[in-house]
Amino acid sequence: MSDLITPSSTSSAPPSDVAGAATRIDPGITHRHPARVPEDAPAQVSTHHKRTLPIFSLEGKTCVVTGGARGLGYVMSQAFIESGANVAIVDLNGLEAQKSAETLVSTYTSSNPTSPPPKVTAHTCDVSNPTSVSTTFRSILASHPSGIDVLVTSAGFTENFKAEEYPHDRMQKLWGVNVDGTYICAVEVAKEWIRTEKKGGSIIMVGSMSGSAVNVPQPQAPYNASKAAVRQLAASFAIEWAGHGIRVNCISPGYMMTALTKKIIDEQPELYNNWVSRIPAGRMGNPVDLMGAVVYLASDASSYVTGADLRIDGGYTVI
Repeated sequence: MSDLITPSSTSSAPPSDVAGAATRIDPGITHRHPARVPEDAPAQVSTHHKRTLPIFSLEGKTCVVTGGARGLGYVMSQAFIESGANVAIVDLNGLEAQKSAETLVSTYTSSNPTSPPPKVTAHTCDVSNPTSVSTTFRSILASHPSGIDVLVTSAGFTENFKAEEYPHDRMQKLWGVNVDGTYICAVEVAKEWIRTEKKGGSIIMVGSMSGSAVNVPQPQAPYNASKAAVRQLAASFAIEWAGHGIRVNCISPGYMMTALTKKIIDEQPELYNNWVSRIPAGRMGNPVDLMGAVVYLASDASSYVTGADLRIDGGYTVI
């Protein structure tokens, strides 16, 4: 197991000697989130000048990413920018969204000095509030008058409580963002596409391997159920809107080494060892592992793909 990845700047926990060694929820282990969320840095993406299939290009498309200021939404926004798309970053924290937009444009420009950068805008939105979503999407359309081509519903969060101790108001908030927010945003963009008779729109819902398997050792039943709901929403919408030329798919990431995750396992190294012991690939994922998948589902390369759940988890849900 010497090839397991242990980030040098984070956990020093040794890799497990036995894959799948821990098989029960340990009530003494919880997944504590730090009070201050660390910032994500843009992924290192090399400049590419070689030929590739043109159907993977996002040139001229506009992609909306909810929860795009941080975490996985941030790196998916970067993937779209690097693939030629204009991007609208939507986040509850408008200042963070603006900062992320500026950073991603600066990163693109430094790597592609002779290429005009795509248009990247920032928008403040509470995705659990229909009025806020409606107002935000009107703002996006005003900033991107050619229209929206892709929606990624990445806004979401997790908490860890024993099921019998989970405060009901906090569980409602989690479902409000993870499930209601996904539903409201998807319906909002679908209504616009149906109204304008647009064909070829793509909605990509960010689920989780937690929607198909139970994570251990941390207890997170409501989060797992919320991501199962996201997966089923994607399948249901795919059928309902197929006649309008709207594709709806789900991507389900496994454990990803975001800035937040790095801080968590730095403070709780036992979690890193426990998590990796269950991943057949022998490592946690890196956010860049999502870039190809989200570009594929956003592009014409996946024009015959709808209702799919693409698991990017190193094989976690197979065993």
